[in-house]
Amino acid sequence: MKIELWPIDKLIPYARNARKIPQAAIDKVAASIKEFGWRQPIVVDADRVIVAGHVRLLAAKQLGEKKVPVHVATGLTPGQIKAFRLMDNRSHQESGWDVELLAPEMAELQALSIDAALTGFDADEISKFLDPGTSDGKPPESFKEYDETIPTEHECPKCGYTWSGAAAPKPEAAQEAA
Repeated sequence: MKIELWPIDKLIPYARNARKIPQAAIDKVAASIKEFGWRQPIVVDADRVIVAGHVRLLAAKQLGEKKVPVHVATGLTPGQIKAFRLMDNRSHQESGWDVELLAPEMAELQALSIDAALTGFDADEISKFLDPGTSDGKPPESFKEYDETIPTEHECPKCGYTWSGAAAPKPEAAQEAA
């Protein structure tokens, strides 16, 4: 992949970029670029129109950058460019976080005296990761009503053994019925 440094004004934002970019996202990317430098180029088509990297461009402008790293996506049809542009934005929504793995990562950053805000998480999220005891272990209010008499079917994923059944009625339900 060829990456070049281009004057920031040479890039053309895609006029129909369907992704909404809040200022908070620009601020987080700007902080990342300031701390870590450029680790991802802005991707443009042969006409200099941005394919991927609108937030990086806005962050670079906010930082007063004069030049930015650019990769020209050659060998793609106009339709492929459109599809890639949407996929690049949409693919981020498909993934989630494994909190059991994320919490120790945050703790290690804290131990290394790295500002956890550089991860893009806000202060409330970070404190929840670092203090897993913030939950009292009780279900939320919306879980007060449940029915243990619902029949269930289960199959062991390893051996294929199946069983089904329902739990016995709760003792207080049995007394009310009497």
